[in-house]
Amino acid sequence: MAIRSRFPSFRRLSTAVSAAGPLLWSHAGEETATPSATVQILSWGRGSSGQLGGGKEEIRFYPSPVASLRLPADFRLVPVQGRLPLPPPPPSQGSATAAASVEVGISCGLFHSALLVDGRFWIWGKGDGGRLGFGDESSVFVPMLNPNLDGVRSISLGGIHSTALTRSGESHMTAQLAGVCRGYGGFGALGHSVYHRELLPRVVNGSWKGRISHLATSGAHTAALTDSGELYTWGRDEGDGRLGLGSGGGPGEGGSLGTPSKVNALPVPAAAISCGGFFTMALTSDGQVWSWGANSNFELGRGDRTSDWKPQPIPSLKDVRIIQIASGGYHSLALTEISISGCAQIMAKFFHGAMVVMVNWVIILFKTREFLLSLKLWLRKISSL
Repeated sequence: MAIRSRFPSFRRLSTAVSAAGPLLWSHAGEETATPSATVQILSWGRGSSGQLGGGKEEIRFYPSPVASLRLPADFRLVPVQGRLPLPPPPPSQGSATAAASVEVGISCGLFHSALLVDGRFWIWGKGDGGRLGFGDESSVFVPMLNPNLDGVRSISLGGIHSTALTRSGESHMTAQLAGVCRGYGGFGALGHSVYHRELLPRVVNGSWKGRISHLATSGAHTAALTDSGELYTWGRDEGDGRLGLGSGGGPGEGGSLGTPSKVNALPVPAAAISCGGFFTMALTSDGQVWSWGANSNFELGRGDRTSDWKPQPIPSLKDVRIIQIASGGYHSLALTEISISGCAQIMAKFFHGAMVVMVNWVIILFKTREFLLSLKLWLRKISSL
């Protein structure tokens, strides 16, 4: 068989960065003197389901433009799973408040991608299960604005579903944040108490009080955090304990739990969360990391391979302040913060080292001067003979 015939004719290999993608969004202030910035969305890797956004099935060897945005210069990044809340920015010049800042974010699922700009989101990729939220299961090969959801605060794509936080315009939801899910619900990942797919975004009605401030999702489970620090989880748990609700797994098919349930085993309020493939992590406001779930690959960071459904702090990070966590299928990352005292210690060590070097050089120079004087006297004595 010829080598060429082994590959589908529609799959193309991209080996170079292409021209800038189409302009998806432009801020109204560009008609005035408001400073603006043009940014690009880049993608690379395997795009067999359209998740690269290039309009075709392809493999991109290098980061290549998908689309561009013309944003106000003071735009902000949306909150992401696993990161502690950032302080509000100072009011921009000429405005009384910073609330008008445009927020931008991106998210990747297993086979789909999304872009969030100023409360609206574009989504593309594999549409099976309704994960794109367009009302059908068709795949989309270029970024497409989803008209079925507006006022989006943040978005997080899972393996088989999508989640979003919205600021609802309905009177009974005024100033409330609602978790919205759509996609394949076979493992209860949508939190709607039923185990079928949802083709359109649908509000998740949990038993929480207050509002949801943080969302995280993974392959088949989801976590939501309230503004008071209470954690709720739902989705698949095959007995590994990733939901933090017990050792028996979910009561439904395949260890599924279709309704949000409070993680009472977490004894401290959480400020951020991150979902791995089969485990979950929480980050407290004081920078401590808690982990639970599957641990066959040391995912929990405790130094052993024992799975545990009970949230426990990671011992080696006890004296370290963490400001962001991120989880993959079987691994995690943590970002530390250098405190002012830590900086002072570093600077003190630097200046101490510098002073030692300077003193040593002075001693060397002094001894060199003594040697040269002695040599000069010796030469004079030799010449006088």
